[in-house]
Amino acid sequence: MPRSTITSKGQLTLPKEVRERLGLESGDKVVFEFEGEAVRLRAERRRPLSALRGSLPVTGEYPDGEAERRAAREHVAHRHTAGAS
Repeated sequence: MPRSTITSKGQLTLPKEVRERLGLESGDKVVFEFEGEAVRLRAERRRPLSALRGSLPVTGEYPDGEAERRAAREHVAHRHTAGAS
């Protein structure tokens, strides 16, 4: 059974066996879950950004670069003509 010692600053090093079994790497997060007098250590899984794809509803089609430039030109032209009146 792996063991670790708490430092004077309240820190502890996870033994290599624990890190390997949980697939933990430097910078990963862990969650401490209390169960009575015991504590369960759980790896907080990071999800790649691609996993969020489709999590929000699509409200409309996203314009391409040319459509954005055209809309910007129209907006500027409208401001100029409205200001000239």
